[in-house]
Amino acid sequence: MFKTILVPTDGTKLSQTAVKHAIELAKIAGAKLVGLHVHHKFLGSPYGTFGPAEDVLEEAHKEHSRAQAQELLAKVKEKADAAGVTFEAVAAESNEVWKQIITTARKKKCDLICMASHGRHGLSGLVLGSETVKVLTHSDVPVLVLR
Repeated sequence: MFKTILVPTDGTKLSQTAVKHAIELAKIAGAKLVGLHVHHKFLGSPYGTFGPAEDVLEEAHKEHSRAQAQELLAKVKEKADAAGVTFEAVAAESNEVWKQIITTARKKKCDLICMASHGRHGLSGLVLGSETVKVLTHSDVPVLVLR
């Protein structure tokens, strides 16, 4: 069936639902679970600072993002371990989350991406876009979407 399942998570309640289902599926299939958290790159200070101050803010952003990713993925690992599912954590930095999801799925040789969708429709879906829709559109790895 499936050997390696990728589950991207941002820590929201909706993505935690996807994590729960991905763990259940991985357990049934005897698959390995790869948890992915993507944090955004530092885009500059909103305060108009530059030089050394900008460097300090960028480093603080990176440290905060790394710590947040570690904490989030540790919770997923704890749940996977409790279910007896082999788990690998991946944290990445990118402003194009959907591309990072697909790249990670390919790199880790995943045969399924299991992710959540907010299910936005109409104008909000068009304006806000959807990482899930972008993954569905561009991925050659099968995607299971949960709401």
